[in-house]
Amino acid sequence: MRVLVVDGANVVGARADGWWKDRAGAARRLHEQLMTAEVEGDIVLVLEGKAKAGVPAGRDGHVTVVHAPQDGDAEIVRQAHRAAEAGSQVTVVTADRVLVARVAKAGGTVGPSWLLDRLT
Repeated sequence: MRVLVVDGANVVGARADGWWKDRAGAARRLHEQLMTAEVEGDIVLVLEGKAKAGVPAGRDGHVTVVHAPQDGDAEIVRQAHRAAEAGSQVTVVTADRVLVARVAKAGGTVGPSWLLDRLT
């Protein structure tokens, strides 16, 4: 199985569309787009801070929303390693270089533009 772990803050921040004025709304729009994205496998969307108010935690179809209790990066690492340990092929979507290094053992990474190109 394929699992795509999405750094919600990093992907939302890759577009200069006024997301900083409404972080919860930006998270909700990203979730809606992920529901119809042309990607294979399951998606884990990790949200942190004010963005968590935009989408409830839990599974909705092939998208699971996880609310980071504190540090979003730590939760992304945890989700990536958990999926890899379960035998999934993991790809993390982020442009955060430190995070890329932290998830390297769990799988590969792609930048936000890769995902944004697949959203409707």
